[in-house]
Amino acid sequence: MRWTIKPKPEQKSIDQLSEALGVDDLVAQLLLQRGISDYEEAKAFFRPELSHLHDPFLMKDMDKAVQRIEQAMSKGENILVYGDYDVDGTTSVALMSSFLMESYPNVATYIPDRYGEGYGISFQGIDFAADNDIGLMIALDCGIKAIDQIKYAKEKGIDVIVCDHHRPGPSLPDAVAVLDPKQEDCKYPYKELCGCGVGFKLIQAIASKQGKTIDDLIPYLDLVATAIAADIVPITGENRVLAHYGLQVINKNPRIGIKALIDQTKKRELTITDVVFIIAPRINAAGRMKHGQHAVNLLAETDWPTAKQFASEIELFNTERRSLDQEITQEALIQIQENQEEEKFTSVVYNEHWHKGVIGIVASRLTETYYRPTLVFTKSGDKLAASARSVKGFDIYNALEGCSDCLEQFGGHMYAAGLTLLEEQYEAFKNQFEKVVSETIDPKLLQPEITVDAKIQMDQITPKLMRILKQFAPFGPGNMTPIFIAEGLKDTGYARGVGEDEKHLKCSVYQPGYNPIGAIGFNLGDKLNVVKRIKPFDAVFSLDENEWNGTVSLQLKLRDIR
Repeated sequence: MRWTIKPKPEQKSIDQLSEALGVDDLVAQLLLQRGISDYEEAKAFFRPELSHLHDPFLMKDMDKAVQRIEQAMSKGENILVYGDYDVDGTTSVALMSSFLMESYPNVATYIPDRYGEGYGISFQGIDFAADNDIGLMIALDCGIKAIDQIKYAKEKGIDVIVCDHHRPGPSLPDAVAVLDPKQEDCKYPYKELCGCGVGFKLIQAIASKQGKTIDDLIPYLDLVATAIAADIVPITGENRVLAHYGLQVINKNPRIGIKALIDQTKKRELTITDVVFIIAPRINAAGRMKHGQHAVNLLAETDWPTAKQFASEIELFNTERRSLDQEITQEALIQIQENQEEEKFTSVVYNEHWHKGVIGIVASRLTETYYRPTLVFTKSGDKLAASARSVKGFDIYNALEGCSDCLEQFGGHMYAAGLTLLEEQYEAFKNQFEKVVSETIDPKLLQPEITVDAKIQMDQITPKLMRILKQFAPFGPGNMTPIFIAEGLKDTGYARGVGEDEKHLKCSVYQPGYNPIGAIGFNLGDKLNVVKRIKPFDAVFSLDENEWNGTVSLQLKLRDIR
């Protein structure tokens, strides 16, 4: 592990913020590192308000989109709400369709089949729209690169509104409106919305024309928060506001579909991390194992017994997904071990029988193990399809652009992407991908990094500090859980391995002169000997609370030891 300590802000800035907020230097330092430098910015950070959301009409083409939807409603046109099969797409479709159907009945939904149609707007989906007399299609979390498909829709007499958040290509589709804050000429102040976030801005704009306020839209924020968590977008600015209020909805009054999912688990108070690891995989499992429409049906359902039935079915999909994920990951790891004749900068594996629905998860697992930009391929019809995952600091989307002459199509983000190619191009692509990555990646990025916010002494770890740090939530990219380093620690003598095969580490540590504090290190069982030595050690950790027999105590959540 590489430990990188963030630069400490100037002491003058720390002193000024500390005095303005009435907090100690450590808290002021953490805030400055998050770009918060005065009282008003701190107030917005600690007390997010829905009034902080931007005017949706600042987004390019928003007026055109609203006008076309109002026209469709006034003329009685059929509207098709179309979205991708992942969490961001299915939550977007549930959000938009539920909102429109509050006041307009002629709304249908469509999620493309992951295997038969693939990512984004499909020609098959447009044919479905034409066959069902659809006049307007609203595409969510996809469409920004669907040049040919939207041209085809236009030829069929179907207007399309694109609500996307992916990077545009060199040209835009000929849609009625293209809502995407990442367009170079879009002046919308916040660029990091997820697809469901862009969809929310559209319903916010429509609602304002109907005389509704932002408070009327709060019930939709559980969907938006779920998409923000699952899509790993920065939890800063507008996303922080949406996630903050969305989590409140999830925990206090979620829609029936999300409540049914939560009831399948033992959790009662969910954090963003819980949404990522508990709710999102279940929603995703529908599209991975069966069809994404199952997720939309659940998320839009208003009848409790029906929702419970849908949630039970999705739980079965998720169980099947986990089993396949483990099986394929093991096969892929063996393949890497057998074929790694020399040190490479990438991991690329292929098996035509691997289930396309889990190759993204497998790619993430392989990246965690070997810490290389990773591609997992499988057969998809007469082509090969792959999921790509990257390491921190390396843009895998740009790397794929450098190999685009070998690809049929590709799309995605800096850290995750998808692609298809002809089977005969596989070896050429594999070699070119290795070449592009080896020539552009900083070798230090191939070693996992822990970014440390600040050094801390044991006497600074207090219940008051913990109360303040809790208010930094929700955590995520752009506002990660604060990580600290403490030096010269010693074990009190209780260090031991715990869990299956003693793979976790439990101990109690102290600095000379200060009281000991309990610590837990998941997957750090191999560090037991380091802790038990007489020689002092350093540790990086976040702060956590441990509840045992009704008593809550502070503990260190260890990330690494040396």
